[in-house]
Amino acid sequence: MSKIVKVLTIREPWVTLIKSDKKHIETRTWKTNYRGTIYIHAGGARVNKKDSMIRKALTLIAPTKFTYGHIVLKCNLVDCIRMDKKFVDKIKQNKEEYMCGMYKEGYYAWILKDIEVLSNPIKAKGQLGIWNFKLKDEV
Repeated sequence: MSKIVKVLTIREPWVTLIKSDKKHIETRTWKTNYRGTIYIHAGGARVNKKDSMIRKALTLIAPTKFTYGHIVLKCNLVDCIRMDKKFVDKIKQNKEEYMCGMYKEGYYAWILKDIEVLSNPIKAKGQLGIWNFKLKDEV
């Protein structure tokens, strides 16, 4: 039995930070009205360790091999909040979360809950936006 699921592609190391329970908010420049189960796909772009934001975020996780080109997580997208100064100031109080995203007024905070690591990652080609994927069996 197969079913169509919603998927969001995110680059590493952000996927591993979600997997490691360090990141619970995905920051985006665009909003979504979608709420519900969403699978997280680790995009194919390799980690750029020269990027200062990425270097800081890497201090939150033990050295690891990253996953690329696979759907690796299942979670619930429970809210999408347009960030204002009050929201950004509140997130700054949580140093780990703040290091894991782009917190700017006018950007959007996608709130992720009930994060589950898939026991068998699913090879897939990523796409922009929220995209549909045909799951062959229940994961």
